[in-house]
Amino acid sequence: MKNEQYNFTFLLKISSVSAMGGLLFGYDYVVIGGAKPFYERFFDITSSAGLQAWAMSSALVGCIVGAVVSGLVSDKYGRKKALLGSALLFIAASSGTGLSESFNVFIGFRLLGGIGIGLASALSPMYIAEVTPSRIRGRFVSINQMTVVIGILLAQIVNLLIAEKVPDGASDSFIAGSWNGQMGWRWMFWACGIPSVLFFLLTFFIPESPRWLLKVGKPEAAFPILEKIGGSVYAQQETDNIRASLADASEKADFKALLNPAFIPILIIGVVLAVLQQWCGINTVFNYAEEIFTAAGYGVSDTLFNIVITGSVNLVFTFVAMLTVDKWGRKKLMVFGAGGLTLNFILLGSAFFFHLKGVAVLTLVVTAIAIYAMSLAPIVWVVLSEIFPNRIRGAAMASATFALWVACFVLTYTFPLLNKSLGAAGTFWVYSGICLSGFIFIAIKLPETKGKSLEEIENILTKNV
Repeated sequence: MKNEQYNFTFLLKISSVSAMGGLLFGYDYVVIGGAKPFYERFFDITSSAGLQAWAMSSALVGCIVGAVVSGLVSDKYGRKKALLGSALLFIAASSGTGLSESFNVFIGFRLLGGIGIGLASALSPMYIAEVTPSRIRGRFVSINQMTVVIGILLAQIVNLLIAEKVPDGASDSFIAGSWNGQMGWRWMFWACGIPSVLFFLLTFFIPESPRWLLKVGKPEAAFPILEKIGGSVYAQQETDNIRASLADASEKADFKALLNPAFIPILIIGVVLAVLQQWCGINTVFNYAEEIFTAAGYGVSDTLFNIVITGSVNLVFTFVAMLTVDKWGRKKLMVFGAGGLTLNFILLGSAFFFHLKGVAVLTLVVTAIAIYAMSLAPIVWVVLSEIFPNRIRGAAMASATFALWVACFVLTYTFPLLNKSLGAAGTFWVYSGICLSGFIFIAIKLPETKGKSLEEIENILTKNV
């Protein structure tokens, strides 16, 4: 079937709405970095490293919960209702976090927002993969990563615009009593409420996933959606393919089904890639930019500007990934990403080891983000949305996303410890070793999924089991 027969306008609309979950994921995940200097003074936790770490990582605990729940909720109630649920959580979290007057309440709403992130991070790419034809699936699933990156950049810009200039050498008490310390950090969180409400309202207008509808025995609802996507011939072919992939399911499609020997190797691939996306180390640049750029000799004002530079590069090279994923293929981009980051982190660690500062370190950091943005960041989500068989996709996607957020929590929590014990040089050399291991795993274990239907991919991955 030629691409011209697909209803690109319809696909773009529903994929973009679903991908708003990615935008909120990116914003909510990063906004806390800009608010950090101010809410810490407001809640008087600057002298407690434990409370500071808990404030930064608490949302990740919620992400883990959300990732687990995503499979149960989306398999029982459908992808659309689960997306609506995540939107409600984002609305509640953005409102409640900004209204918090105590640290415990603040943490409670950060946990709630984390559950929303965990849901959206699993559901948005899965929904897009289930509604888009195989030839264009990669670039459409990458829309979700693009919106994640837009959300990250949006949070960085909003934080920069909201925060009033802080005088050099300002004391903690001065910052706590300033507009930044009393209200500025609240508006940073409240700003997330606008896209959250928009996401909730627009989700009512997208259809349910046709693959989920067929899975729960509603072909009369699924066929019109597939027909609108690619015409009657496409709809019939997809319906037949999906039914065939579901017909030989001898067990209920839940977490127990993941123990089927046919699925364990596929699940291992998904989990390893999810963990690699986090343990490659790039997210430390977003969460601990102040520490990294301070070690490179930058002041506070320069650091804020550098953060916006990293976010802009992240966005530009995500577009590069969207243009290349269906041409170059998933495996080539993943191999390039893991190999490129291995070399980059060796050089970055060496720069810190030899006390290089300024532009040299900034250039290596920006290059690392560019490599990550066109490879591991979006392509891992594309692969995860493709490789799991129809009958276990919800549970398997939840398991991989659970592993991803556990890995993210471990990365976020251990960076200060590694940085303190090994220094910036040793820390980035550790990340280079992880990237090298990922490079080897991808080269040996990951099949190419470019241009194949979800059912064809399932046959390839399970045929030898």
